[in-house]
Amino acid sequence: MTNDSAVIRILAVDDHPLLRAGVAALIRTQPDLTIVGEASSGREAIESFRKLRPDVTLMDLQMSDMDGIDAILAIRSEFPNARVIVLTTYEGDALAYRALKAGARAYILKSMVRKDLLTAIRSVHAGQKHIQSEVAVQLADHAADDPLTTREVEVLSMIAEGNSNKIIADRLCITEHTVKGHVKSILSKLGASDRTHAVTLGLKRGILQL
Repeated sequence: MTNDSAVIRILAVDDHPLLRAGVAALIRTQPDLTIVGEASSGREAIESFRKLRPDVTLMDLQMSDMDGIDAILAIRSEFPNARVIVLTTYEGDALAYRALKAGARAYILKSMVRKDLLTAIRSVHAGQKHIQSEVAVQLADHAADDPLTTREVEVLSMIAEGNSNKIIADRLCITEHTVKGHVKSILSKLGASDRTHAVTLGLKRGILQL
């Protein structure tokens, strides 16, 4: 029997109760792991972390009031040693890069929870990082890419909403010629053949989120 001092205390953050229940059920099968709290939003995660001081936090990225990356940044600004594992459906390199840069120690796809989560929790608790091979390959494939600027992401987001160059120009208070320049740069950086292809790649890589 594992003594209490060796048990890894876990906070689970996800806005889907069924996902939290599934993770809790998996963790309950392990004598050295325990769920000490759950949260359904980024803001709730911050408050729960302050109260519970878990050893490891499992963090979803897509939540309504505050996304997971902002929650990670907020938690780590107060608690620099916080160990966070991202659990997400998004395997895109851009999103993974942002999460890791924010301070996440592991990036796990929800489809691989049963295979990788327990190992990731123990690795992160031991001070190591854990990046799934599927995500690591994408990060490596795009490591040398010229990233989109903040303005280019903004333009791409507006393209995804179906806006024309003229409407984008009006909304951003820039000229239509400038918008065309941004679009040309976006297509080049993403290796996209047209605007629709650029949006598809943006979503796949996690540059854009629905």
